[in-house]
Amino acid sequence: MFSILIVTHNSEDCIDSCLQACQSLSPSEILVIDNASQDQTLRRLSAAKFIRVIANRTNLGFAGAINQGLRILRTPLVLILNPDTQPRNVAPLIDAFADLTVGAASGRLFSPQGVPQDEFHLRRFPTPATLIFEALGLNRLWPSNPVNRRYRSPAQEGLIDQPAGAFLMIRRSAWEHIGGFDERFYPVWFEDVDFCRRLKQAGWRIAFCPAAAALHSGGASIRKLNREAREVFWYGNLLRYVHKHAAAATFRLTCATVALAAFLRCVCSALQLEGGAVKGYSKVIYAALAGTFSGRIGSAVSGASVESPNHGGASATAV
Repeated sequence: MFSILIVTHNSEDCIDSCLQACQSLSPSEILVIDNASQDQTLRRLSAAKFIRVIANRTNLGFAGAINQGLRILRTPLVLILNPDTQPRNVAPLIDAFADLTVGAASGRLFSPQGVPQDEFHLRRFPTPATLIFEALGLNRLWPSNPVNRRYRSPAQEGLIDQPAGAFLMIRRSAWEHIGGFDERFYPVWFEDVDFCRRLKQAGWRIAFCPAAAALHSGGASIRKLNREAREVFWYGNLLRYVHKHAAAATFRLTCATVALAAFLRCVCSALQLEGGAVKGYSKVIYAALAGTFSGRIGSAVSGASVESPNHGGASATAV
């Protein structure tokens, strides 16, 4: 028995096809948590009578909304889906949980054109070297470098490190065991990586079942963030992840590298008259330099134009 949990935020372009695909799987329940959408997402959700909808008046972020949904759902297994996915087959995921040490399982993501998205979806846990290479853009300029090759795991059936949260079935008891998703990774990025890492640290295993599949267009809600917000949130949560999981000296080194990378990108953005990017990179530089010297995560990476989270959870209505 499993239920489906979807978090939406300005997802009007893709939510209909996602819900149609979910209905064909015959789950016990489909719950949609909407994070203060300002488009027609809620209107589209209200037309789907076979789902349950919770409309948050403020954006709790992906991690906050997932925790909110899992506190409501009572099935032993919950399939987390992004609204830009269309699941095709999840039976192999359910079968994987016959092994009582499996805390999460994922299948294979495909683009709408049928191209596997393994490099996006299946990765090892990032090392500080991996994140430094990512921040500097070296993995794009030199994708075959040894750090990047190790980071992007081969797509083979078996146990993996960290599948993306776009198509992830989790065991409810495992989620409870580790205290849920860390809501400080707001609003998106690195919350799924952190969750999978803590799962494995707690002794749970994560299974990859390539016979399970979903189509995935990718970035439907993220593309609607302004450029300033995208840079602030991605780099800010990268630094938060390193601060949480690496030694202090490694965190300082990563901060210094991020400051350099953001400075170079800021200069390029200024030459191209991209004002939003310049604002975002400027905030990243300030926060990264502060982290370099203090060794702490502060509040410097903030102020991007997205709703603030309401951790009190009081502002939500059922639709």
